[in-house]
Amino acid sequence: NMDPVVCVEIGDDKKYTSMKESTNCPYYNEVRLFKLKNPHCTNSHEGSGQVIHSKNLLRSGTLVGTFKMDVGTVYSQPEHQFYHKWAILSDPDDITAGCKGYVKCDIAVVGKGDNIKTPHKANETDEDDVEGNLLLPEGIPAERQWARFYVKIYRAEGLPKMNTSIMANVKKAFIGENRDLVDPYVQVHFAGQKGKTSVQKSSYEPIWNEQIVFTELFPPLCKRLKVQIRDSDKVNDVAIGTHFIDLRKISNDGDKGFLPTLGPAWVNMYGSTRQYTLMDEHQDLNDGLGEGVSFRARLLLSIAVEVLDTTSPEIICSTEVQVETVSNISEVRSLDSAPLATGKIEEFFLFGSFLEATMIDRKTGDKAISFEITIGNYGNQIDGVSKLSSSKKKKKDGESEEEESDLSLVVHHFLSSICYRNYFHLPYFEKKPCVYIKSWWQDQRRRLYNSNMMDKIADKLEEGLNDVQEIIKTEKAFPERRLRGVLEELSVGCRHMLCCSLLLQDSMGQQAKQIRTQVKKNTVRDKLKLVQNFLQKLRFLADEPQHSIPDVFIWMMSNNKRIAYARVPSKDILYSIVDEETGKDCGKVKAVFLKLPGKKGFGPAGWTVQAKLELYLWLGLNKQRKDFLSGLPNGFEEIKAAKMGPSLQSIPPVSLVYNMKQVFQLRAHMYQARSLFAADSSGLSDPFARVFFSTHSQVTEVLSETLCPTWDQLLVFDDVELFGEASELRDDPPIIVVEIYDQDTVGKAEYIGRTFAKPTIKMCDEPYGPPRFPPQLEYYQIYRGNCTAGELLAAFELLQIGQGGKADLPPLEAPTDSERGPILPVPLGIRPVLSRYRIEVLFWGLRDLKRINLAQVDRPRVDIECAGRGVQSALIQNYKKNPNFSTLVKWFEVDLPENELLHPPLNIRVVDCRAFGRYILVGSHAVTSLRRFIYSAPDKTSNNWATAGTNIDREKKKKKKKKKGGQEEEDETDERVLDWWSKYFASIETLKEVYKNQPAHSNGHAHTHASGFCRPVQVYNKELESEYGNFEDWLHTFNLYRGKAGDDDEHPLDDDRVVGRFKGSLCMYKLPLSEEITREAGFDPNMGMFQSIPHNDPINVLVRVYVVRATDLHPADINGKADPYVVIKLGRSEVKDKENYISKQLNPVFGKAFDIEATFPMESMLTVSVYDWDLVGTDDLIGETKIDLENRFYSKYRATCGISSNYSVHGYNIWRDPMKPSQILAKLCKDGKLDGPHYGPGGKVKVAGRIFHGPTEIEDENGTEEHLALTVLNHWEEIPRVGCKLVPEHVETRPLLNPDKPGIEQGRIEMWVDMFPMDTPAPGPPIDISPRKPKRYELRVIIWNTDEVILEDDDYFTGEKSSDIFVRGWLKGQQEDKQDTDVHYHSLTGEGNFNWRFVFPFDYLIAEEKIVISKKESMFSWDETEYKIPPRLTLQVWDADHFSADDFLGAIELDLNRFPRGAKTAKQCSLNMIRNDHELPTISIFKQKRVKGWWPFVGKVEAELHLVTAEEAEKSPVGLGRNEPDPLEKPNRPDTSLMWFLSPLKSIRYFIWHNYRWLILKVLGLLLLLLMVGLFLYSIPGYLVKKMLGA
Repeated sequence: NMDPVVCVEIGDDKKYTSMKESTNCPYYNEVRLFKLKNPHCTNSHEGSGQVIHSKNLLRSGTLVGTFKMDVGTVYSQPEHQFYHKWAILSDPDDITAGCKGYVKCDIAVVGKGDNIKTPHKANETDEDDVEGNLLLPEGIPAERQWARFYVKIYRAEGLPKMNTSIMANVKKAFIGENRDLVDPYVQVHFAGQKGKTSVQKSSYEPIWNEQIVFTELFPPLCKRLKVQIRDSDKVNDVAIGTHFIDLRKISNDGDKGFLPTLGPAWVNMYGSTRQYTLMDEHQDLNDGLGEGVSFRARLLLSIAVEVLDTTSPEIICSTEVQVETVSNISEVRSLDSAPLATGKIEEFFLFGSFLEATMIDRKTGDKAISFEITIGNYGNQIDGVSKLSSSKKKKKDGESEEEESDLSLVVHHFLSSICYRNYFHLPYFEKKPCVYIKSWWQDQRRRLYNSNMMDKIADKLEEGLNDVQEIIKTEKAFPERRLRGVLEELSVGCRHMLCCSLLLQDSMGQQAKQIRTQVKKNTVRDKLKLVQNFLQKLRFLADEPQHSIPDVFIWMMSNNKRIAYARVPSKDILYSIVDEETGKDCGKVKAVFLKLPGKKGFGPAGWTVQAKLELYLWLGLNKQRKDFLSGLPNGFEEIKAAKMGPSLQSIPPVSLVYNMKQVFQLRAHMYQARSLFAADSSGLSDPFARVFFSTHSQVTEVLSETLCPTWDQLLVFDDVELFGEASELRDDPPIIVVEIYDQDTVGKAEYIGRTFAKPTIKMCDEPYGPPRFPPQLEYYQIYRGNCTAGELLAAFELLQIGQGGKADLPPLEAPTDSERGPILPVPLGIRPVLSRYRIEVLFWGLRDLKRINLAQVDRPRVDIECAGRGVQSALIQNYKKNPNFSTLVKWFEVDLPENELLHPPLNIRVVDCRAFGRYILVGSHAVTSLRRFIYSAPDKTSNNWATAGTNIDREKKKKKKKKKGGQEEEDETDERVLDWWSKYFASIETLKEVYKNQPAHSNGHAHTHASGFCRPVQVYNKELESEYGNFEDWLHTFNLYRGKAGDDDEHPLDDDRVVGRFKGSLCMYKLPLSEEITREAGFDPNMGMFQSIPHNDPINVLVRVYVVRATDLHPADINGKADPYVVIKLGRSEVKDKENYISKQLNPVFGKAFDIEATFPMESMLTVSVYDWDLVGTDDLIGETKIDLENRFYSKYRATCGISSNYSVHGYNIWRDPMKPSQILAKLCKDGKLDGPHYGPGGKVKVAGRIFHGPTEIEDENGTEEHLALTVLNHWEEIPRVGCKLVPEHVETRPLLNPDKPGIEQGRIEMWVDMFPMDTPAPGPPIDISPRKPKRYELRVIIWNTDEVILEDDDYFTGEKSSDIFVRGWLKGQQEDKQDTDVHYHSLTGEGNFNWRFVFPFDYLIAEEKIVISKKESMFSWDETEYKIPPRLTLQVWDADHFSADDFLGAIELDLNRFPRGAKTAKQCSLNMIRNDHELPTISIFKQKRVKGWWPFVGKVEAELHLVTAEEAEKSPVGLGRNEPDPLEKPNRPDTSLMWFLSPLKSIRYFIWHNYRWLILKVLGLLLLLLMVGLFLYSIPGYLVKKMLGA
């Protein structure tokens, strides 16, 4: 009997649950929260759960078992969570022991914007299938074996200095020797444990030859192994470099799979720069956070795993980490030796040429600039190695210094007043400097080649997928054809790849073929997802864990300070003779952007480009280097270093001189941008664009106060010189960089974002005409850091200037617009074709406007603007009194492009009219796409289609009815038991079934019929809004923004920028409009397309809010619980339900209805919040949800009061709406100008020429009309033209959010809202949904007999085995209420007779199958806490001892809802009754009421269970034990059963006489004999004397 506690540990953070006393199956239901920082490394945290036995203040408790898993494993699960899963506990100190028990838990890892989607919580019945719900990711077997993980650490090289040289000089002076300045050791973390090697004192090339052994279950749930080289120091140890090894990348779980295996191989570590400083600002990089900016060291290690056979005796049981020594790997550093374990060492050659360096930040531009290229430590300025050749580093200070000092080379500026010298460039005109490095590495090229091939397949696949997505997005025809093509390419690529005999590729090629045949028009999206999985898999495989060649770093140095860097993976520039295997950037000119190192690279400072290089790199074996210049643009001469002498041909050049150059003119057609980032406090920006090409740059004009500028400007760059051959340039033109800035009146322009583009090129011999010219405008995505910041619509063309000069180019139009001065517009062939549109605007009202400059908004107006035209709304005279507009519809005409994708955005601005004619901007909104507002005429042909629909539907209905009838007979539940909750639980059951039958992508609502007696409500496990398109069927809500947009790190949500909402709508159509619409009857020309829209005068409404329950609330108190209550706010009225708080509950059932009266539009935002009650201090908000009632009220989906599925006048299913179904139907028909409804005989009703069949069998006092009308309402979506799905009777689940923790769900609340206008008849009283009260029961358990119980004690006298048996019983959760029988002493056969009665009273909820217990948690608790616990009866058998603790012999736990039927006799009773309880039929005491039989524990017990309700118990009371009333007779125990010191004579009679009577008789006889002899000897002298004296 233990007192278990669960401890959860993540990183260094530990939390415990409360302790449950004396049970092996504790029931906690507690929540513990951990907050994790560091979004970059979700995977590196290990989490482990431990169960500790009996922890109390005096002793720390013994460990029962542990379970470990990475947080990353949880995050990679679907929905980022494990829900209701059982974790297997194993003992770390004894690996032979197997499973030590299970802990059932939910684990979820939630980031910003994720919400926890829990399956619907209802009666959880499938709880007990432990083996089926293990806490393991998919594909991992339940029976995991123990395995040893051997990490062998051999040696390291290339370590950096870790001490300052001053210290070294001091040491040298004292000790007189120069030592390496680093004391390295290696530390390995895995599965929450760490092991480390010994420290090698002062060595840059330490040799350890040690192995670290971890023992862990296999497959492990921790996916990464962290290897760190650290520098041992007296004060604190610092990490030198960190490397993560992903076990999934070094193992394969397929049929031809292998255990994780690596190496022996060199792994490279990257981190901060190599200069040693005491305070290293980039220390995080060495710990593995962020991208390393420089090479730190390389380490030779290997990993192997062996699965243990735990049965063998010589195994070490503990899982402690062990460190052992291993033999050395021979590695001879001669160039011709045979291949070694880590590969033959080859000489590699790296060549780089700088073709141009532009966009250098102005801060660094005025000092001498040089670039450094390093690979490993080769080429490094600080402690670079130069093993075999000295011509490694060629710095280019020379050229740059002389020219840099003269700053005439700044970007040419345009307007002398505003100077745009933002960036510098280095003057590499004809003469391009070069560098080259020789280095020596183990030859592992084969691996990198495979990786490159896969990358190429993946790139091709990705490109294809992007095409398909683009086709789907722009709704072009035949996306499925393109997808088939993509799959064809994939399978061909995989076939090429097979020459490397990679098994996986083979299977992927097969799958690709198979999917290709299945791609149809309607399955495109699903198949697209599958193919995206392929892409991820390919990328995963392509990442090679054993790359011996380190990455190449390019650093820009200014004034000997390292400014910015770029990191190029070595595999990307690796050369191979086979084309497929070559890296994608090898021998190509590539634009490289340098960025700031470490943390500086994040945030606004790091987004500006530090420098842009056009760089040519080539890396390959020295012996293959003859082609290293082949990829450069042609037309150059090599210039060798002078001192080498002319004879050496093969020396690489120091610089290249180009004598061929082409002259071009670049035309940048900058049309417009949209959805830009808001950079000013007004919520708008003043954007302009700056275009960079080669060494030139130009800007567009500044447009003030807009997020959607239409520049319509052509920028012409004349005389752009590009070096190289014309044909080469045409295939791969240089890249154009466009940066968008926000102009500020003071200070420098603020960066908004950047995008890249490639121009289309026309050579002088090509004609300027279709298909390539004039170029089409295209959208380019603008990026700001990693976030998108808008789109740019532009086109770029690069035209070669031939012999004839510029006269040959297509002519430019003169500036047409006299106002804009010398600005060229985009020419006609390129700018879009315009046509005339009319845009109608519905002005409804403004809501929730916040104060502006501390003053309230009083007289707002809305201005709408699109493409330079616009319209203003009427002025709202008094915003407080009525925030709606008096004139509803206005329109304006505007010229827009024919192509819908090019439509400019429409801007909505709200201004406040203050005194003296001042206008202040309140907020603005840009509607980026007008597509959803384009008016399409109603389709006249749709009628026929709809009719066809319902006939099928009706047949289905008939079938369903039969089913229902059939069910009713078997499951006739007592009508009185039914209440609203029965309906609710029935619906949830259905919801759960729907979940089980549909995989995760179902949208999760129950449409199936629950069992016949009770028609379900619709339970949506999300907000009603998401189901009905936010109820924006004609009234749209536009959020108004103001203030600067936040950047990704701090504010991912723009909620803080919302200053109000504009309600209204838009409708646009081409002019002229067709006649028939305007000629329709009752067409009101003032309302335009917005016919039949209700008035927006204020209206009084009764709002009735039903709150059912909340689930998964965030704990608000220290004990991990909360005391929730509901608060409802609407306008000024607030209802607090504080006195009815629910103590210590995270899943409270509220079951309440609240009535509030409100006036729309002033009070239309309903807030339902859940607060946590506190005895002292203010109550904390747990979370709240907001509902816009106005949109619901006016929606055509009729969300005022849900329509139930059948009509009844009383009972729990009563019709809630004051209007009857027939009235609702009549009103809908009138509003929709439909003909009908006409009720006919035989249960028919006709609406709009459609006939519906209603249920004829129902006859009640209301006639059948209501039922018929209801049938039509439930099928309203089938009515042509006006039909839509009406909101049914429902319960919606809304997430609770807390403004202090944005984006993270704090729980969910289930509720629904009814609204009734006050001018219609008053509705009836609210439905009673108060929580069910538990029913009082009494369970009477009679223990008759036991049999075959283990015999524990040895008898004092006789040494026989016997037991003093008694039975103890309790109901789970009521341990303090445990009851014992009397003791059956000295049972010699394990049989015990008791005839003893236990009586357990308890409260039980039938619907949820839980016992309800209310008790104080501790003596300090303020009030009782309610627990709900499954009904389980525990019976234990004990051996009583007088002076020592009683011995526990065995136990059985019966779940009173499903337990096996007891055996008739003791012989038939066996443990199989419990072991195979899945197969055997089970019974429920709540149905059977009385059960008698034999059940097995260690031994057998004959018991009788009798369940009575509280009333029955009062009528026929019984006594405990064998007492009155209704006493049981005394058990007929054998005479041996008694206590020896209570009746000693009996015990003598039974125990001694019974066994030893012959012995006793013999002893007695002997004693008599001895007595006689003694007496004889005693008295004979006296007799003799007497005789002799003759007395």
